[in-house]
Amino acid sequence: MALLEVENLVARYGRITALDGIALTVEQGEIVTLIGANGAGKTTTLRTISGLVRPAAGTIRFDGRDISKLAPNDIVRAGISHSPEGRHVFPRMTVRENLELGAYTRTAKSEIAEDTEQVLGIFPRLRERYEQKAGTMSGGEQQMLAIARAMMSRPRLLLLDEPSLGLSPILVQTIFGVIRDINARGTTVLLIEQNARQALAVAARGYVLEVGRIAHSGAAAELSASEAVRAAYLGGAA
Repeated sequence: MALLEVENLVARYGRITALDGIALTVEQGEIVTLIGANGAGKTTTLRTISGLVRPAAGTIRFDGRDISKLAPNDIVRAGISHSPEGRHVFPRMTVRENLELGAYTRTAKSEIAEDTEQVLGIFPRLRERYEQKAGTMSGGEQQMLAIARAMMSRPRLLLLDEPSLGLSPILVQTIFGVIRDINARGTTVLLIEQNARQALAVAARGYVLEVGRIAHSGAAAELSASEAVRAAYLGGAA
């Protein structure tokens, strides 16, 4: 049984169908990526899994449990955390306060303190900025904070939406190194990334979304080698 199973998922915004019967799985311990053009439905997929968009049809199962109708806070409690596109840190709050909000579903103070130390170990820059307001930090630092905040709920599955968006090439490499590190520590990752080549390099498997439907799927290496995928998303032949 996969950790995450999505079957025949349909999502709509009014009369517009954003997802038209997609199906995907994520196994425990994997990094799986969703790639596709803007407007293909990638962000809607993550928002539907995390409960921010209510599915019109289909099923989302997490560790065998149907979570399709759960509220977002209950989905966090179930073990899924979402780092959204655009970071969305709380700019007037400090790094410390943002991290504390990430742990709002938890009560064990000793475990929260332990996880705070862990994320500060993964992101040493955040330790340096610990009492600094998030809105005064650079884009790269805010992205680190967004991921760290999502990790504070101690998720089994981390949803990452465009973690490298707007970052310099050096910071992109840093963020992808962090994604590998988080995965190596035991967190399963479902990743959306504008840089399809980078996403397929870090992932075990991938799905290609086209206008709300899965057009291709398979091992990341197979998708990287596919002429159709290379032409559409990887800038032509490798």
